[in-house]
Formats: sequence, C-alpha cells, structure tokens
Amino acid sequence: MATNRGLVYLGPKKVEVQSIDFPKLALGSRKCEHGVILKIVATNICGSDQHMVRGRTTAPPGLVLGHEITGEVIEAGRDVEFIKVGDLVSVPFNIACGRCRNCKEGRTGICLNVNPARPGAAYGYVDMGGWVGGQAEYVMCPYADFNLLAFPDKAQAMAKIRDLTLLSDIFPTGYHGAVTAGVGPGTIVYVAGAGPVGLACAAACFLLGAACVIVGDLIPERLAQARSFGCETIDLRQDAALADQLEQIVGVPEVDAAVDCVGFEARGHGAEHGTEKPATVLNSLMTVTRAGGAVGIPGLYVTDDPGGVDDNAKIGSLGLRLGLGWAKSLSFATGQCPVMRYHRQLMQAILYDRIQVAKAVNVTVISLDEAPKGYEEFDKGAAKKYVLDPHGMVRSAAA
Repeated sequence: MATNRGLVYLGPKKVEVQSIDFPKLALGSRKCEHGVILKIVATNICGSDQHMVRGRTTAPPGLVLGHEITGEVIEAGRDVEFIKVGDLVSVPFNIACGRCRNCKEGRTGICLNVNPARPGAAYGYVDMGGWVGGQAEYVMCPYADFNLLAFPDKAQAMAKIRDLTLLSDIFPTGYHGAVTAGVGPGTIVYVAGAGPVGLACAAACFLLGAACVIVGDLIPERLAQARSFGCETIDLRQDAALADQLEQIVGVPEVDAAVDCVGFEARGHGAEHGTEKPATVLNSLMTVTRAGGAVGIPGLYVTDDPGGVDDNAKIGSLGLRLGLGWAKSLSFATGQCPVMRYHRQLMQAILYDRIQVAKAVNVTVISLDEAPKGYEEFDKGAAKKYVLDPHGMVRSAAA
C-alpha cells in the first residue's frame, strides 16, 4: 500500500512530520472525478503558515499544513480532460470550482462552493474548508482542469523549479499587491515588510516598471536581502518618522503607491518596535501614500486571533485612521490574491528570464524532515524562503 508523510500542526510552536493517509480521489463519501493526485515536487513554508504555528489562529491540532504546491500528476479522475498524468503543474493556493459566480468573474480567491463556512478555500489552512495541505509527499487537488497550471516543457521547468515553485502563492500575491496599489512605469513604491511576500512584491514592482522601490522592515538581514536586488531600504527601528525617512530617499515625504506585506502581527516603529501594534502598517501607509493613490493589502488579516493584544484585535477589529484615508481619496484592495489571474503570465516572465524571483526572496531548499527546523528559523526572522523538497527532486535538478 502506498504511503505518505506530511507536516502536522500539533499546537502552538509544535509541528511534526507524521505518517498521513495517502490521498484518494474522493470528497467525503463521493468520488472526485475532477481531481488529480500529485507527487509533490516542491512545497513551501509561508508566512501565513507561521501565523498558525505561532498559535495566532484557531487552527485545530492535526491539520496537515501547506498551500504552496508544485507537483507531478500521478493519477487523474475520469472527468479530467486537459491535465495529463506526467504533467508538472503549479497549484494555486486558492481552491476554486470554476463554476460559481465569483469564479466566472475571475475572483477565485472567494469561490462560493469549496468551503461551507465562508467564501474562499485553501489547502492546509485554518477556516479554509478543511482541505488537506501539501507540505507532504502526495496531495489531492480538485477541479484540476480549472485550477492547475501545467508547465509547457517539463525539463525546462525543472531547471527553473526554484522560481516556478513561487507561482503557487507569493509571487502572484506580491504582484497582486503591487498591481492593486497602482504600480506601473516610473512609480515610486513603498513596500512594508521584507519577508518573502514583501521581497516578491518588490521584485514584482520592478517587473511592472517602478522607478524606485523602497522596502521597510525591522530585521537588518531582510533589509540586506532587499538591497541585494536594487531596493532602497528603511530600518523601522529608527526613531525618525516614516515620512521623514522616505523624504531622505526620494525628496518628498510620500510615495505613489504602497503595499502592506506584513499583516495583523505588525509591530510598532521606532521606540515601539518591540511592541505589537496591529494597525501600525495600515495607518503608516495611509500617511505616506499620495492623495489619490492606492494601498495594496496582500498581508493577512484574520477574524479570530487568540493572541491578539486586546479584545478588539482578537476579533480583527483594528484602530484605523479611516478618516485620513477618506480625506486623501485613497483606494484599498484586500483579500486573497486570485492566483489564476496572474500565474500564466508570471510563469512566462520566469521562463523568458525577465525576473529571478527565487534569488530575490533567497529560496533555501530543505527536506521535508527539516521542515520543523525551517519553521523555527523562519519564526526568528531568517531572510530566506524555505522550499521543502520531499522527494529530493529540486536538489537533483540543481545538480
């Protein structure tokens, strides 16, 4: 009988690689003829996963983690017409049916049919439909023809797998943040957060033609990583106001576009950098974005946070200066990135060497067994994007 192993969330700060069920083409008691089973080639640790592992969500013990999946099709259901056994595919982290009103409008992050609790679903994530995650050796993916992106040349894709594995989430998510913030040729952009999504966003800003990309963070190593591919940086531990620090770089205390790549575990700036201030980033971006500009918010905000700093934060209610945003006629874009809106174009940008996103985010390949250590190092602020290689295929491709 085929075996499978996956990374299981056991409770705050506790994850463990365990034997788990081998996936079946089934949804409960019925056959899932529109699904496929993947042998996972690469599966990544995401900052969103880290929120769960820190105990900052209502994730249940026993959840198999992982929503950033790239894999090889080893079995396909009867109704799968276009994805074939042997295909190497990128799996959007949002699961979408392709049939509901939102999917037909291209809003696949809020599919109406794949999660009984709320619009939108994802693999291995709290409140996202209970789908088994992909930080494992094998996983089942439903609605395969609609969701999956098959790479046109398998050998070429394996040669660029460190970049292509980022198509499942952080590259499209960072790109979406930039697009919704209005980034385009000649724009000046401020990206809050130099974690993997922030770095992917900064790289995406250059791809979109930004003239100057400024990245702010509290961790020097992450700022150094941002500088490695041409970003200006701001150390938010400094006491100077963000607007004043921006003025030192671009001559004015504002930017054309801003992107929040931090989310609800934001910390204060300056003297308050050791204190959690969940509204800090959003309020600071409203302050420094020019009148009539836009703020992209791919950073995660939740409705339930057991570790919130106060009763309001525990239910996702934050003290926002909405009046300031209104007075400046700012636009805001929130929610899951609809990965399928972008992933084919971004794949082409990678395959034609228009971007080296793996280098920008410092992809670091580790084994599935090393995943708990990867979470621990990531939690300490490592300037790396950890990519799990459960079958050794990523390392073999680089050999």
